[in-house]
Amino acid sequence: MQLKHKIVALSILPLLLAMALICALVIVQNQRLGEDQARLIENAILASKRAELKNYVAMALSVIAPLQTGGQDDARARQQALEALAKISFGRDGYFFVYDTRGRNLMHPRQAELVGRDLWNLTDPHGLPAVQALIETATHGDGFQRYAWQKPSTGQVTDKLAYVVILEPWGWMLGTGIYLEDMEQATRQVRDEVAGGIRSTMLAIATIALVAVLLVFAGGLTLSVREHRLADSKLQALNRRIVHLQEEERSRVSRELHDGISQLLVSIKFQFELAGHQLEAGHAAGLAILGQATERLGSAIGEIRRISHDLRPSLLDTLGLPAAIGQLATEFEQRCALGVVYRNSLPDARLPDEVAVALFRIVQEALTNIERHAGAGSVLIDLEPCVSGVQLLVQDDGIGFDPQSIEHLQDGIGLRNIRERVEHLGGRFSLSSSTGRTGIRVILPVPAA
Repeated sequence: MQLKHKIVALSILPLLLAMALICALVIVQNQRLGEDQARLIENAILASKRAELKNYVAMALSVIAPLQTGGQDDARARQQALEALAKISFGRDGYFFVYDTRGRNLMHPRQAELVGRDLWNLTDPHGLPAVQALIETATHGDGFQRYAWQKPSTGQVTDKLAYVVILEPWGWMLGTGIYLEDMEQATRQVRDEVAGGIRSTMLAIATIALVAVLLVFAGGLTLSVREHRLADSKLQALNRRIVHLQEEERSRVSRELHDGISQLLVSIKFQFELAGHQLEAGHAAGLAILGQATERLGSAIGEIRRISHDLRPSLLDTLGLPAAIGQLATEFEQRCALGVVYRNSLPDARLPDEVAVALFRIVQEALTNIERHAGAGSVLIDLEPCVSGVQLLVQDDGIGFDPQSIEHLQDGIGLRNIRERVEHLGGRFSLSSSTGRTGIRVILPVPAA
């Protein structure tokens, strides 16, 4: 995966995760609130229905009260009371019913087939002995009982809430009830509204998430285009620098070959020719000239070795990095008449070739800068292992410079080369400078063997 794709993915994934968590939280909270609201509505409806049932029973008691206190025959009064109660109704499914305390039905205006039957052991679909429960709650409870009973208007068995009381003089249980389908419908409507609210909220969140993802994608695309253009410009600048450095290196080698090797070889050629003429003429001076030419030939060979060493030190391949830096320090000390302290505490294990070459070139570049610009009297080169790999310190006691500005000047190309070498290998580079103390510190990672 490319870097730009990783950036876009790292931008979008946390957003999508946050949206998912928000959606889950909204769903849970809405469901909880919906259930709470449904329970509140159910409790409110139940409270209203309980008060309504009490009012109905109070009305029925007021209707039959004169019959209970009158002077009429008791059996006749009871019959008149049953007839009066049978005539009272409220709605299609509102009626009164009467049982004796042994469970025999005395009056049921909607189910005449039950009148006179002993229903003591009658159970509803839930296994509840309905008549026994009604008598029990009328005698010892609050009068309210929930059970399942056939609804007259539909013929279906559904939940019913009844309120019953005991008529002590006659030993009756009088009661009425309402069916709870309306309450269940209201509760179901609340839950449907909550579900609809959740769907609307989820749609809104999904829309916001889509817009956010599109914005992030557009921003990432714009950033990618800008970074691509910037990378292209940097690559072009790097290519120009590489070509420039190659030309500089070729010019340097060409100058050294022309000014050093070429002139030495021409001088040796002239001396050999002169010695040849002298020897042909029988002069003994030809032998001395031949000896001088041989010495110059040795100097030419040494110059060739020096140039070869600058391009790629042989010690780096044969004895390793510490010995190659040691030789570089010795040659620098002899050439510049500076005091060089070289400390090496690396183990004998050979470093990877790219790390060794990079450290050697960094020391080489640092010593070149010290020779040209520092005006130093002493130099410290410290090579040691560290936790993350190998650490190199090159420090001098020269005049110093401003680290913030030097890299932006043309003369700072050496430091930029060092920094780019270190960054290419995933290492760390630090530079500090003040009067009397300038140092570069490089830490390069070394892969485990």
